Amino acid sequence: MDDVVIVGGGHNGLVAAAYLAGAGRSVTVLEKLPHVGGAAVSASPWAGVDARLSRFSYLVSLLPDRIVSDLGLKLALRSRAASSYTPGGGSGLLVERSPGEATTRSFQEVCGDLGDWERWQRWYADLDLMARALAPTLLEPLVSREHLRVHVDAVARGRVWEQVFERPIGATLRELFENDLVRGVVATDALIGTHSSLHSLQANRCFLYHVIGNGTGEWKVPVGGMGAVTAELERAARAAGAKIVTGAEVTSVEADGKTASVAYNDTSVDARFVLSNVAPSVLGRLRGTEVHDSPGCQLKINMLLRRLPALKSGVDARLAFAGTFHLDESYDQLETAYRESAAGRVPSVLPGEMYCHSLTDPSILGPSLAGHETLTLFGLHLPAALFESRNEELRDRLVERYLDQLNAHLVEPVQDCLAVDADGRPCIEARTPLDLQEELGLPGGNIFHGELAWPFAESEDEVGRWGVETDVDNVFVCGAGSRRGGGVSGIGGHNAARAVLERG
Repeated sequence: MDDVVIVGGGHNGLVAAAYLAGAGRSVTVLEKLPHVGGAAVSASPWAGVDARLSRFSYLVSLLPDRIVSDLGLKLALRSRAASSYTPGGGSGLLVERSPGEATTRSFQEVCGDLGDWERWQRWYADLDLMARALAPTLLEPLVSREHLRVHVDAVARGRVWEQVFERPIGATLRELFENDLVRGVVATDALIGTHSSLHSLQANRCFLYHVIGNGTGEWKVPVGGMGAVTAELERAARAAGAKIVTGAEVTSVEADGKTASVAYNDTSVDARFVLSNVAPSVLGRLRGTEVHDSPGCQLKINMLLRRLPALKSGVDARLAFAGTFHLDESYDQLETAYRESAAGRVPSVLPGEMYCHSLTDPSILGPSLAGHETLTLFGLHLPAALFESRNEELRDRLVERYLDQLNAHLVEPVQDCLAVDADGRPCIEARTPLDLQEELGLPGGNIFHGELAWPFAESEDEVGRWGVETDVDNVFVCGAGSRRGGGVSGIGGHNAARAVLERG
């Protein structure tokens, strides 16, 4: 009998395996795909093309330095040359990573004065203070809402707690900023992977996790792609003594609080504890109960370009695409897209954002691709229900529409810049929520495994000490569906390992 069986070999499962095996526990990881990593992988989707794209998840912010240090991970995470660029209002809104004259000048041009820029600096300074206070708590036992509020209020200034935790983020942004484009740039952090109005606290929860990572909120590029993160976690888990079985499709989980049995591939393994790195609804079905799925809402497009196209605004494309390039993501455009999609219609204007991994990390492209660049687009407010019964047709149509919207800002069509694969086909691929469900087993393609939760205990009965507990004493959730899960963070894996170790 093993001490622990982990269902699912995504990054959180590997984190848990490395911690537990390192603490002397016998650990088996079962992964149904031929490889570990889940959505955190690097691969080329095109025949004969020497590239290692982060095909699904693509940036790292929430992975704590403490986990990297604890597990001895050899990772390189690089800062991007710019934070963001948003076309509109003349030459557009450029936010440098370390804001200087160019950022000030772009706010002046887009807004007509520097009022929003001054308010922007104060707002993000306040968020930085909040992030520094909150980030370390993510790896500790849950505290109450009131305890966390007092903790944040002790270091952050003014109304930060109210603005982030109690008042819809949309109302806060409308109060803080006058310019619709500025509001939208801030608002996108509240909507990545979340189908919500900006006037719902659901958006606030998404916003929170996008601005507190490692106490800075900075989203960095993993050198070697997301697969490099997975490779290091796999190395650490195996070095600690964990057993990893791929091609192992789990069909049932039985547990009585003291022992458990996990069936897979016409065999089974017994253990004292089970950690679930699959979505909570998947775990429910494995245990013979039906749990409601919370579908995803995004379209991911990956491209390989022979060159970056020039921008009509005159802004250097190598700067504009290095950070987050906001496409039709003003505040009003985001809200309109949500209302239309919530009513079952494809948005009339598609909000999305892009960035070029290879500008920060050229190593993902082989020698034969010298001069080429990648381009990744993440489309918002495209819920899984829109794709039902027409997945392929709608996917192709949305790709065309997104490229047309991008072309409105380019000197030449992006289609003219696309590289071709060994068969002469354009190097472009798209993945809908239904594609993610089919390929990765994410129910409804939800990249967070469900709705994000606040990083405090609503009640002890609901989530337990670590936010990973279930209704059975020896079954824990270690993936994105745990409280404080979501994103590439390893936090769920760390916290589940801590919960197991506390049980002995």
